[in-house]
Amino acid sequence: MNAEPLEARIIELESLLARQERLMDDLSGEILRLNRLVELLSRRLEAHEARHAVPDSIRPLTEEVPPPHY
Repeated sequence: MNAEPLEARIIELESLLARQERLMDDLSGEILRLNRLVELLSRRLEAHEARHAVPDSIRPLTEEVPPPHY
């Protein structure tokens, strides 16, 4: 059996594996970055909702009782 084609095939497989590992590392980093962004945006949304919450004393117009002079 000729060793050159087998060696070339092994080198190609090692090269593909190295690219896959690099891709996995890149994707892992991107997922981590996106998770941090989601956490940041969630905190900002919670803070925004807390600042702009509708007080319980305000009722929708459909539930408001008209003043007595109507």
